[in-house]
Amino acid sequence: MKAIKARVTRSLNTETIIETCDNSGAKVLKIFSVKKTRTVKGRQPACGVGDLVLASVVKGKPDMRKQVVLAVIVRQKKAYRRPDGMRISFEDNAAVVVKDDAGNPKGTLLKGPIAKEVCERWPHIAKIAGIIV
Repeated sequence: MKAIKARVTRSLNTETIIETCDNSGAKVLKIFSVKKTRTVKGRQPACGVGDLVLASVVKGKPDMRKQVVLAVIVRQKKAYRRPDGMRISFEDNAAVVVKDDAGNPKGTLLKGPIAKEVCERWPHIAKIAGIIV
């Protein structure tokens, strides 16, 4: 997992409900933990584009529901800044369900645009991405 060059605003707190944009069987996820994050005592962990999170499946196929899965955030509504000064924001918050810490996606199709920062950090997701913004 490489570092991100952009200054991503971490706008998704824990307990946030987000949609998935792949065909893994999960439709809606609830974030309950952010992997590899450091924060001060008492502060709620937050995540942004490119972060690896632990989430539970709220809606989806019956065999996927109530499962704990790893996911990578690929879109967020809150604008974040790239090194060239451009600010990027998306229409919705979305994630991709992954199999392991290496970032191998569980699904085979990704719907909608994927942030460039995600593709730099997670090359396995970049391979199956349709649109990279």
